[in-house]
Amino acid sequence: MTNDDTNTEDLRAETAGDAPELAEHDRYAALEEEVARLKNEVLYAQADTQNVRRRLEKDKADATAYAATSFARDMLSVADNMSRALSVIPDEMRGDERLKGLLVGIEATGRELESVLKRHGVVKIESMGEKLDPNKHQAMIEMPSDKAPGTVIQEMQAGYMLRDRLLRPAMVGVARAPDAAAG
Repeated sequence: MTNDDTNTEDLRAETAGDAPELAEHDRYAALEEEVARLKNEVLYAQADTQNVRRRLEKDKADATAYAATSFARDMLSVADNMSRALSVIPDEMRGDERLKGLLVGIEATGRELESVLKRHGVVKIESMGEKLDPNKHQAMIEMPSDKAPGTVIQEMQAGYMLRDRLLRPAMVGVARAPDAAAG
């Protein structure tokens, strides 16, 4: 404070005893300032509480939607093994009447597993013929091809999404331009 401010306040304090309305006005102004400050604090506290509530609601919704993530990941290995088992059965064995019941049962189990996964938001990523997307695919190998470079031409392991989140990337082989020397 400057000397003039100090003198003005001293004069005001000295004369406040003689002019009670001046003291009352000063007290009223101080109370108005305090009320305005407290109103701002309350508004900030309410906004902060609302933000916390929204964040908790979002966290709760995410926890509910993605609670089965690790279980779903574990079930993908079961689906992979089921698919591999079916793919290695030779055609001549598929025609054998003695094995027909077994094959039908394994195929039905595979369809049911796929249905249950889908019902819980787990869907297979369609990769073949698609452009490589690093958010969904993991390129394992590049192979010369007449397809556009970067196109998925082989799927080594299927990828899956859980709703809008990547559960497991597809492991794929992608096309590259054919070697010029190979022609």
